[in-house]
Formats: sequence, structure tokens, C-alpha cells
Amino acid sequence: MTEQSDLELVRLFQRGDESAFNRLVLRYQEKVYWVARRFVNDHDGADDITQEVFCKAYESMKEFRGDSSLFTWLYRITVNIALNAIRRQRVKDFFRIDDLFDTEDTSAQDPHEAMEQQEDRDLIDEAIARLPKKQRSVFVLRYYEELSYEEIARILKTSVGGLKANYFHAVRKIQEYIRRAHGTR
Repeated sequence: MTEQSDLELVRLFQRGDESAFNRLVLRYQEKVYWVARRFVNDHDGADDITQEVFCKAYESMKEFRGDSSLFTWLYRITVNIALNAIRRQRVKDFFRIDDLFDTEDTSAQDPHEAMEQQEDRDLIDEAIARLPKKQRSVFVLRYYEELSYEEIARILKTSVGGLKANYFHAVRKIQEYIRRAHGTR
């Protein structure tokens, strides 16, 4: 049996087939969770956002026209809900950037070196938390999610040129923050 496309499942749901929505949830819940997790760095928060995304999608799917892919539409909802959650909670530690440093097995590593790596990760987290909201969003979507500028432009409903500028400024600000912090150590 051939797996049904997202649009076929959406159309079935729009005609009243509730099971079609459940299949879409099963198809995308993990991806939505990990997008949310990049914005709120804890499991419970990401779970709450994921649940809220699918509640919002359930309410809004009757109007889904298919102008973009279903995943792009869900991604946009996820980003909006995650940003709202961050605003409500005034979270300061927004994102993790473990990938900037080689993470080794710290049990085999020199304790001093392991502590320095953790301090560097914390410093990067601080730098990202200080970025303006739009630069944070673009940085996370580009760096963590590895989305193209075109995909990000559709999600954030803005121009590719503006996104590139925001990403460039975000990277520059992170580098400058780290450079200043290392100068004071």
C-alpha cells in the first residue's frame, strides 16, 4: 500500500476524516519536537510546545490551502509558539550550541579541559541569548536546523537578503561576545 502524501491527508481531514490528522501528527511530531527543543532547551517545554502546535494545526487545518508544504506550515507555527513561550517565560538561556566544540567523552578527558569546554558552551549560550529576537531566530533555523535561506524566508515571512544580513550580524555578535569574554578571563 502506498503511503499517502501530506496534501492527501490534509484533504481527507478537511472532509472529516479525523484519522488523517492523527497520521500527520505521527509523521511530524518528532520533527516538531526537535524544532521546539532548539528554542526551549528542556524536554517538558518542547513537549508542551509540540502539543500546542498540533492543537493549533488541528484548529487551523480546515483553512490550509497547500500554498507551502505542510512541514513548512507546521514549522512556522512551531517557531511562533516557541517564540511566544520564550517571551512569556523570559527565558535567558535560549539555545545550545554543542556542535561548535568537539564533544569528547569527558570521563577520559582532563577535568580542567572538560570544565573549559563547558565554560565555552555556556559562553556561547549567553552570546546567543543576548541576540535580538530576529537574529536569534535566523541563527537557530540556519545553524541548527540547517535550513536554506529560502526556507527560512517562507517560515519567517521576510526577504532572503534580510535573513542573510541577520545571520551575518548574529555570527559577528557571537564572535565578538566570546572574544571580549576571553579577553577578561
